[in-house]
This record gives sequence, structure tokens and C-alpha cells, in this order.
Amino acid sequence: MKRSDFHYELPGSLIAQHPLAERAASRLLVMDGAGALEDRMFAELPDLLDSEDLLVFNDTRVIPARLFARKASGGRVEILVERLLGGRDILAQARASKPLREGSVLSLAPDVEARVGRREGPFHRLSLRGPGNVMEILERIGHVPLPPYIGRRDEPLDRNRYQTVYAQRHGAVAAPTAGLHFDEALLERLRGRGIRTAFVTLHVGAGTFQPVREEDISRHRMHEEYMEVSRAVCEQVEAARRRGGRVIAVGTTVVRCLETAARSGTLAPFSGSTGIFITPGYAFACVDALVTNFHMPESTLLMLVCAFGGMDRVLRAYRHAVEEKYRFFSYGDAMFLHRRRP
Repeated sequence: MKRSDFHYELPGSLIAQHPLAERAASRLLVMDGAGALEDRMFAELPDLLDSEDLLVFNDTRVIPARLFARKASGGRVEILVERLLGGRDILAQARASKPLREGSVLSLAPDVEARVGRREGPFHRLSLRGPGNVMEILERIGHVPLPPYIGRRDEPLDRNRYQTVYAQRHGAVAAPTAGLHFDEALLERLRGRGIRTAFVTLHVGAGTFQPVREEDISRHRMHEEYMEVSRAVCEQVEAARRRGGRVIAVGTTVVRCLETAARSGTLAPFSGSTGIFITPGYAFACVDALVTNFHMPESTLLMLVCAFGGMDRVLRAYRHAVEEKYRFFSYGDAMFLHRRRP
């Protein structure tokens, strides 16, 4: 398949630059397994679920991963953390007028420095020095790593809103955005209806915004991200199957987690890196329905959604969303779609 097969026209005015005042106030485009569309509100999601269903969330927590530094020469450096490596080391992208030299020292704050280590592919290994551990340093001097299509600097509200209310495990540099629509009141309504929940972890990396540069998508190399699916989650999925419920992934990251853990044909506990690239023709083993935001044209995330809901149907749904002026991308509206029926 070609990258251009996944193109759609999107006016820039529909790219959400700020979150709504209330998380659950977003719109929700519902697409059933036959491709029929219905315009709803996200707050109505509980009405679309049954007590037999299982909602699976990604509990990763976004870290303040954007840092600004200066070289000893005074040159500016923008750093985007890709991964926490343990101890005081991080793996990061660095943008500067000249490449960073191994062994050089960057100043991030009056009391914080970073020593440049070896290159690891497109990333630099950096060792942070300063009061507190790495997370304490990042919380103090780091900025929220808003996506490149949000054309503004981060603001205080982003510390809370570019984070799910159930986020637990530090490590993501981009939010699992389908979860941003859930607030405590909505989660309580789901619990009140007897709808069960489970949590996997996938630490979203900056590679999620990496464009597909090859026209032949089979030549695209997917970025790697760390993930975990526990034995308890596997048991919850099996229990949902036994009672006739649907396994509903909240976000494409959850789909990638569950499908990675089920690649042997049976869902099993898994921890490690995944580079799974899901495109049309993929045979899904685990997920029945998907809550997801609207994704960039020609992106790997849109390709996954097209694989799940049917390429023609999903692209038609996107055209409908543009016509109806839905809000797009991270701070935008959402879809609820079922796996394509033949």
C-alpha cells in the first residue's frame, strides 16, 4: 500500500490548540462494524457500553520531557527526552546549530547540568547532574512536550490537561490522547454501570510523531516503545471473552500493547519493546472496539485505525468529521469504532 492512500484534506483551523474547559465535553463520532456513522458526545460513552465489556486503558504518565540548555559556547540546545534509562541517564533528541560533542557539558539551569554521552542512533545519552533524582529535576525545570502541530509554548494548564486522570507510571513523552476525555465523574459512571476496567502500560515515545517517509509503507521502520501487559490483564480479557463482552481499547497504544502480547495467537504476559506496525490486512487477535482521537494524514496511527475499521469506511468517517467541524488531534474530539465486519 502507498502512504498517499492515507491522505485526507484537513483545514488547519480544525487542529485543536487548547483543551476544552471540561474533558468529557468533547464530541464523539461513533462508527459501527458496518461503517454507519452517528454524531454523539463523549459524555454519552457509558450509554454505548454493556456491563459485560472490558475497557482497557494505558496508565503511562507523561514526563516534562522538553528541556532548554546552553553549550559552554553559549549556543542554544533544545532537548526532548525519549526514554528514562535508570539512574541519572536519559536518552534524548537534541536540536542545536551544531552536533553535540561526546564529553561536553550542557547547562540546563543554574544548578543542573547534562554531560553528553555516546550517540545511540538518532539519540544522545545524557547524564543529568543536580539536586534531586532525574524525575525531580524534570518536574522542576522541564516543559510539557506538546506535539509539533500545537503551535504554542506549553502553559500551566497543560501540566494537568496533557495527562490522563489515571496516569500512574512515568515514562511517556506524548500522551495517550484517547484517555484525555475521561474525567473522574465519567469513570464513576462507568463503575456504576458495572463496566470493568484494566490497565496496560506503553510509554509513548517521540517517534509517534515520526512521519512515514517511504511511499511504499511496507518499507517503513516503526519506532520501538516500552510496554507491559500483566498476567492480571490477560485474565481480565479472558474473563470478558467468557461472559460475551467486548474488549475495548482506549487508544491506539492499547491496541499495540494487546496485539503485541497476542502475537503467538494467545494473549500472554509481556514486558519489553514493541515495534508492531499495524496496517490494513492485519488480523486482529484481541481488540473488538476502539476509542481513539483523530490522527494526522498519512500517519502510522491512521493506518492502524484504517486496519481496524476498514480503510474506505474510516477515511469516509474522517471526511464526515471535517465537514462537521470536529476538532482534530491530541486536544481534539474522539471516535468510537468497532472492528470491521465483512
